[in-house]
Amino acid sequence: MHDIYKINVAKTEFREAYNTGDVDRLLAVFSGEGFTSMFEGGPSQFGGGARSSLRKEAAEMFDEYSVQMSVIIIDIVVRGDTAYDYGWHEFTLRPKDGGQPIRKRLRYFELWSKDSSGDWKIAFHINNHDVREELGGSVSHWFLSEEHASTVN
Repeated sequence: MHDIYKINVAKTEFREAYNTGDVDRLLAVFSGEGFTSMFEGGPSQFGGGARSSLRKEAAEMFDEYSVQMSVIIIDIVVRGDTAYDYGWHEFTLRPKDGGQPIRKRLRYFELWSKDSSGDWKIAFHINNHDVREELGGSVSHWFLSEEHASTVN
């Protein structure tokens, strides 16, 4: 199976882990050893500490919110047993106890490594808030998946 396709399958698992609120499914996409996390708003974390922190933060998010995540990949570049991808992650967080949804759009960069069984895992993840672009008076469009859903209904 082509490596870019395998990474796309793993990104689908990543997205669906968020959309189903499944912490173990999310962690399965990340490298078991040597994972480095530079998630927005938090300290840099490495190895087991990065995985523990990811588990804790994801569990807290899934307890508090129903999550809808969309992945927008700009590019995936494979270089042997390593690869990288970058793009945007759009989150709509709906509080389980009611209230207005929270929308977040994050830019991301991920470094992937191929494990001994040939599966691709995220070894390094960095993200931060995206900033809307303005060009000639037009502002960039975000959350297109929600816009398309509202025109279908």
